[in-house]
This record gives sequence, C-alpha cells and structure tokens, in this order.
Amino acid sequence: MAILGTLLKKGIRLRESLEQEYGSPEALQKNELKKLLIFASKTAFGKKYAFKQILTEFKKPGQDYYQLYKQHIPIHDYEKMYMSWWHLLREGVPNVTWPGKVRYFALSSGTSGGPSKYIPVTKRMVKAIRKTGVRQILTLSKYDLPDAIFNKGILMLGGSTDLDFNGTYFSGDLSGITAKRLPIWFQRFYKPGFSIARNRNWGEKLDQIVENAPKWDIGIIVGVPAWLQILMEKIIERYQLNHIHDMWPNLTIFVHGGVFFEPYKKGFEKLLKHPLIYIETYLASEGFMAYQAGPGKKAMRLVLAHGIFYEFMPFDRENFDENGEMKDSCTAISINEVEEGVDYALLISTCAGAWRYLIGDVVRFVSKEESEIVITGRTKHFLSLCGEHLSVDNMNKAIQAVEEAFDISISEFTVLGVPHGTLFAHNWYIGTDDTVIEEEVTAFLDRALKELNDDYATERNHALKEISAKMISSKVFYDWMRSEGKEGGQNKFPRVLKGPKADSWRDYLEQNRYLA
Repeated sequence: MAILGTLLKKGIRLRESLEQEYGSPEALQKNELKKLLIFASKTAFGKKYAFKQILTEFKKPGQDYYQLYKQHIPIHDYEKMYMSWWHLLREGVPNVTWPGKVRYFALSSGTSGGPSKYIPVTKRMVKAIRKTGVRQILTLSKYDLPDAIFNKGILMLGGSTDLDFNGTYFSGDLSGITAKRLPIWFQRFYKPGFSIARNRNWGEKLDQIVENAPKWDIGIIVGVPAWLQILMEKIIERYQLNHIHDMWPNLTIFVHGGVFFEPYKKGFEKLLKHPLIYIETYLASEGFMAYQAGPGKKAMRLVLAHGIFYEFMPFDRENFDENGEMKDSCTAISINEVEEGVDYALLISTCAGAWRYLIGDVVRFVSKEESEIVITGRTKHFLSLCGEHLSVDNMNKAIQAVEEAFDISISEFTVLGVPHGTLFAHNWYIGTDDTVIEEEVTAFLDRALKELNDDYATERNHALKEISAKMISSKVFYDWMRSEGKEGGQNKFPRVLKGPKADSWRDYLEQNRYLA
C-alpha cells in the first residue's frame, strides 16, 4: 500500500505540472466568458440579450467586449433571475438560460433568512466542479505529506445523496448532487459510502458514521466545521477516547469552507492529538469558485478557467443601500480593474445559466497578481442601523479576540440589531460551554469593535446606545437550526439575524427559557 501511495503522489505531481493554467487572469477570464456566450447564444436568454453581437467584440484588443457585455445584460439577484428565467427551468422548459433541460437544482442553505433557493446545476457545472476538485487535490503535492496519506480514506460530511424528484427534476444539497457523480477512481477512498450518504435523517446519519468509524482509516475530512466537530465529539464519547486521533491516527488534513474557521479552531483542536493541515475552499451552490492553493496561504485562489466569469462591485454606499440592496445606479468592474484591500460584492456568469448574478458574498483581494481572495462577509449579513457599517469580517475578528482574551472556545455567534428607545442597540448571542462573566465579555467586545471599525466607534457615541452579549450553550444554536429545518449538511448559522428569522430566534430562546 505504501508503494501505491508513492505512485499516487508522483502521479499527482506529474498531472499538476501538465495542468497549470497559463495566461494572465484577464486573458483567462476573457476566454471563459467567450466560451459561455458561445454555448448559450441560442438560448432564450442569449437571443434576448444578443450574445452573438457581443461575441463580435472578442476579436478586438482591450475591454470593448466587457463594456458591451455590461451594456446588454442587466445585473440579477436571485429573485430577478428566478422570476424572469429560472422558474421556467423547474417547469421543464429547455434552452432557457443554458442549452438543454436542467435536471438538478441545488437548494441553498438559506443563511440570509429566507426560504431555500433553487439554484440550477447543469452537467457542465458538475464537470467544472469535478475538475476544480481534482485541481485542488493536485495542490496536496506542495505539502510535506507522507506517501501513505494518499491511500487513506476521505470522509466527506455532506447532504443526502437521496435527492427529491418531482417527475421533472431532482433537488437537494449540492454536496448530495455531486457525491452521486464521484469519479470511479475516487470512490474507493470515499467515506461514509453511498449507503450512509443516502440517509436524509441527519441524526441517524451521524450515528451510522459513529458506528462505522472504527472500520475506517481516515486521512482527510471534508465539511462544515461545526458539524464535523459535533461528529468527532460523538465518536470520542462513544468509544471513550482522549482524541479523535486515537481512532484515526492518520488524520492529517481538514478541508473546510462556507464559514470563517478561526472562531471554531480553538474548540476543534481540543479534539486532536496533533495539529491538522487546514485547507479552505469556496464551494457555493452556484459553483466551485476558489481554493487554498498551497501551504502557508491565508487566502484562496479564484478558479479562472472552469465555467465561471467574475465581476466585482465595490461594496460601498455608491452601490448598496443600508439594507444591503443594490442601488439602480450600481456598477461592476472586471478582474483586471480590481484593487487589493477593497471589499467587492461578487457577480458571476456560469455554465449553469447564471448571468451577472449577485451571489451575495463579499470578497477582498489580498493578491491581485495571484488572484487570491478572502471572503469578508455577505451583502445582507452586516449591521448598519445608524451608519456603524459593521461587517462579518469585523465580527469574526472581534469574536476571535474574545476567545483569546478570555481563553474560551466559541462555536457559534449571531447578532441582532434592535430598537433602543428612539435609538438603536446590538444584541450578541455567543455560543460557548465555558464559564465567563457576560458583562466583562460585553465590555471587551465593544472595545474590540471600536478598534476594528471607526464608524462603529463614532456611532457608539451617538445613535448606537447599547451593546449586550448573552452567553448560551453551543447546543442551543444547533437545536434552533433543527427547529428551522436547517440541520446538517451545508447549513450554517447566520452571523446576522434580521426580520422573521430574528423573531423566530428570540421566541425560541424565550420559550425554552435559555435567557432565564
């Protein structure tokens, strides 16, 4: 088996050397947009917005092609894209925004507080995701890993592969859709296996994994940090272990995405005997957009040549209102125009038939040359009741500072903006099972936020009159998600709760006396 591991490792290095992307980010993206327009030129969307006319500009040097693309095609959020076009896909209408019929829809996790969204997943998108996944595997050759790790099991904790079918299309988590189409060579490494992966009952699925855990030799785990932590805690409790490495001594790599990992890291590492290699990915329901390209990286490299064309809209008052809604006058730029250190709302056009689509994530370039980004938040997951402009990035860093200052583990947190007389307040709910004095955490958190955000500091002297922090058991967050039908898989707890979801959270806490 060690020889097989060595051969696999050498093979990965060879493939990596053959599959390097050549060309500038601008050239790669220009070519990608051209391919998308060619494929979709005969669709209803392509005909309405004159894709063939736009394609004539690609022969010319410069940015004329992009300027014409922006002039012809409006920017879409989910509601606009769905009501105008995607609802037809669910009715089985072919050639709407992408050639042919769409047979699969990924249900988003609904972290913005609304109902699940139906995101089309085409055969070409599944192929693009697979290619990007292989490319990420190729980056493992850059790490100093033992040969044997390349022959260990890979535990992927995702949604059910037993998809819903209504006679026209299948729907479910993207992880469930893609897991059903794993390449044959990968299936021998894949855990928990297709039988367990089909289970729709999240609690039962975790129990099945716990029962089978001693049979597997896991080297890599993949999934959302919170749910993997819960699984490891269950395994450790069930078999009376000190650490998860007592069960899986070869566990070396954790591939994660979807949330900022640092707040989870302290509690996560209590379950380990030795450190893991953490590799971040940016895999959304709309596509596989970025991944950590090597050791020591604190950012992810955008995928520029696998079915996605990106645009970037400065996340500022010129383009967005106080509720995170796009203004009519909003404008976007291409990848060659971006600047490092600036927050951008991400627009994508994809081989699944999304066109100039506002995905809802906010990113920041840390290296324009390497096309490396970090995710700093969501367009709707921020608080600006009175001009404080508190971003998810600010929140994550402040919570991390609280963990370090008080030596506690924080698994989850969320923030609500509420009225305070005629002015405003922020109510924080922090998930920890460690003992700490709430008043001290509140004061420290407030100071940290003032240091991180000048607007917040200013408004604390004016309209933002109060901040409170309530410490609640981490279990409460996951129990509420279960009550909302958002347990497991790709579901993440919203960092900011607004509207009906905020009301539901408060009612849940009061009814169950968690605030007593």
